[in-house]
Amino acid sequence: MRKIPLEERRALGLLLEQHSQEEVMARIPQFGTAETDNFTAPPERVPESLGVLMFNMERGVHLAEIQDFLRDCPDIQPFDLILANELDDGCARSGNKNTARELAEAFGLNYAWGLEFIELVNDENEKGFHGNAVFSRWPIRRAGVIRLPEEYNWYFDRQRRIGGRVAVFAELDVGGRPLGAVSIHLENRTHGEGRRRQMETVLRAAEEELPDMPLILGGDLNTNTFDGRDKEDIGDIAGNPALRRRCLEDVFQFEALLPMAAEAGYRIVPGEPRLTRRKPLPGGDFLPLRLDWILLKGASAEESRMVSTAREDFAYARPGSALASFAGAELSDHNAVWAMCRLDGTPPCGGMGTHTTTLNEKEKRL
Repeated sequence: MRKIPLEERRALGLLLEQHSQEEVMARIPQFGTAETDNFTAPPERVPESLGVLMFNMERGVHLAEIQDFLRDCPDIQPFDLILANELDDGCARSGNKNTARELAEAFGLNYAWGLEFIELVNDENEKGFHGNAVFSRWPIRRAGVIRLPEEYNWYFDRQRRIGGRVAVFAELDVGGRPLGAVSIHLENRTHGEGRRRQMETVLRAAEEELPDMPLILGGDLNTNTFDGRDKEDIGDIAGNPALRRRCLEDVFQFEALLPMAAEAGYRIVPGEPRLTRRKPLPGGDFLPLRLDWILLKGASAEESRMVSTAREDFAYARPGSALASFAGAELSDHNAVWAMCRLDGTPPCGGMGTHTTTLNEKEKRL
């Protein structure tokens, strides 16, 4: 995605002193498109079920270790589709890499990446771009972004950003059958009603952009059960065991977006309480949160699991690998969610045959 020179980024940021995020973003065409590339031909055979991985990669800061995790962790194999959050493009904190593109190239995956924020705080950023992505072993027919209603203005945050929350959608060609995939990142600095409004936008856009096909949605939905701006409320919850339980066990009661999705026909994975985020607290403790989800319509999960990204759980790391040498506490501040998903109406093994779809050159660059 074309970079914006530093001085121009600064000037655009200053406009936010007088103008809305929506007005400033309208001047930046990068916010309205998805960077898309088809690197690889489709597999020769279509499996009965597709492995789906949902993973907030925390900006791709530990990119080499993430690659080892994707390659070697047995609990996320196989993966045919990755719905990823927080991937940088041209940010100093992640080596000024296009992290989504590097992952796609490393694993022979096709990808679509959408711009969520332009980071303004570090002048060493070559681009300062940050966003979400869909990775697929299957060709991407078309892709785009779904801009979500603003629930928090990130320019006036200590992180100082242009932009707002976004979902990235892609129509995949799975052996000649269309499949819709959407990577979603909802707002943490708001309440459950704000996230419900954002999710309502996602569900409506998915039906409009990806009609008459199975849908696999997923992402960091930030379903923390509280308003992320309210530090006092967070402290009260952290200090009360009964309130802490709600963050894992009672999420559906506090986050209306989940029952709303269920009423719209989506199966919600995982169905049981599983910690997917360790929110640090003063004194070294953490608040266990349940933020990361896969939503299925026209498909079902045959099995699913939460996969830890904490260092103590890297027993599978290959000797000499970046992951084996990793010294941090966690690869990401989120765990991953994996599911084996079967599309409704999929015939028995081999029933989808060995059909191979080859895109022409124009389709490859859509």
